[in-house]
Amino acid sequence: MDLYLNFATNDIDADIFNTVSSSVANSTVNSSTAAASMILAGFFTFFITMAFVLGLVITILKIVATWKIFTKAGQAGWKSLIPIYSTVILYKVAGISPLWILSCLVIWVPILGPLFVLGVSIYAMLNLSRAFGKEDAFTVGLILFNTIFMMILGFGKSDYQLNKEKEAKIVEEIK
Repeated sequence: MDLYLNFATNDIDADIFNTVSSSVANSTVNSSTAAASMILAGFFTFFITMAFVLGLVITILKIVATWKIFTKAGQAGWKSLIPIYSTVILYKVAGISPLWILSCLVIWVPILGPLFVLGVSIYAMLNLSRAFGKEDAFTVGLILFNTIFMMILGFGKSDYQLNKEKEAKIVEEIK
């Protein structure tokens, strides 16, 4: 208070100082509020950590499944490790032009962009399931539960049939 009196110019400043200093000195943190805040912070940290771990596990499973799909299709498995390049190779495996990846640039167009990209993704999954001889119902699984059905496609008994179809067309053209 002595220090403040050196700087005070009138009684109003002294009254404001006394009011503020007494309210700060008399304020206490409720221990139950602090405990609740700490518990809430702990839950938040736990759920963020679990979401990160779950995302990491799903990403690893997806890479492994894509690796197996690529090797079944005659591509090198390491190509599944490079993010954009793996999508290009996945489009090649599905039998569609890799230039469709440029459709991702349209996503910035409001409303229609995301719908177009969703349509291209559905088209790619449909062609991928057909390239392995799967039914259209399998495509629904690829769209809704992508990682699980990619694992089924990679580790299942289905063979890559797109090369066989191309070879059959070439043989027919020769005859």
